[in-house]
Amino acid sequence: MKGGAGLYALISLMVLGWSGNYIAGKTALADLPPVLLFGLRISLAGVLMLPVYWWDRRRAKKTWTMADLPTLVVLGLLGVALNQFLFILGLSRTSVAHAAIFANMTPILVVLLARIRGLEKITALKVTGVVVALAGVVLLRTLDARPHGAAASFSGDLFTFCGSLAFAMFTVLGKPATRQHGTIAVNTVAYIGGAVVMAPVTLWQSARFSFAAVSAAAWVSLGYMAVLPSVICYLIYYHALAHMEASRLAAFSYLLPPLATVMGIFLLNEHVTVALVVSALVIFTGVYLVERGQ
Repeated sequence: MKGGAGLYALISLMVLGWSGNYIAGKTALADLPPVLLFGLRISLAGVLMLPVYWWDRRRAKKTWTMADLPTLVVLGLLGVALNQFLFILGLSRTSVAHAAIFANMTPILVVLLARIRGLEKITALKVTGVVVALAGVVLLRTLDARPHGAAASFSGDLFTFCGSLAFAMFTVLGKPATRQHGTIAVNTVAYIGGAVVMAPVTLWQSARFSFAAVSAAAWVSLGYMAVLPSVICYLIYYHALAHMEASRLAAFSYLLPPLATVMGIFLLNEHVTVALVVSALVIFTGVYLVERGQ
């Protein structure tokens, strides 16, 4: 799709696809245990990524050797497999709104990790942003620990936050590898590697689970999670990144929490409290300040 209108149409699909991932996850988790859902999702996504990888490899003529494989596997498992596993585990224990907020704190964590590694300087604006965001987290956990109609446990929020941390670590540590081999290669190795690592657990859980009890909605949701947010949305993101500034593209991430929350209200009957809205505004003000401080 070419032209400005086409590009923004793709970005809109990406934002909607990632926002809908929270709803699909909740729907699938109603019938599938978190670990089994993750194993099935990453296995299906790995199969779908293979043709994308071969197409990208022929087009870009990028190669990697067996010597690169350990690095790619570790980075991929950290940035994709662990991130998605913790996302599903967290979503099973918290509300859509809370999950969307904690899953989108990656910019804050990237700045902190990059500073620890000596890759970035901390400006006054960044420090202010980090402090404001952390204050928002404290408000959220203190004032909105159990929103009406959807329990948001501390463990659920913590798992989701750790998923963001895993992706932030991938972003900081994996920059050289993604530049050398391409993000599609790293993601493909991650999905395949994650599926292989999870295979014994997935098979064990499958043998003990009655798939006849799984609803059609749960199967559709599983397919959605494997296809749209895991593959198509990432491809759109990388395509858009080649045609616009990273800061402009990153700004669209601010739409994910409110969109996911609205979807949760209308599709899952979740409720939003004033405390949630205030806390979210404080958190994303902090995220905004951090990104402005780049």
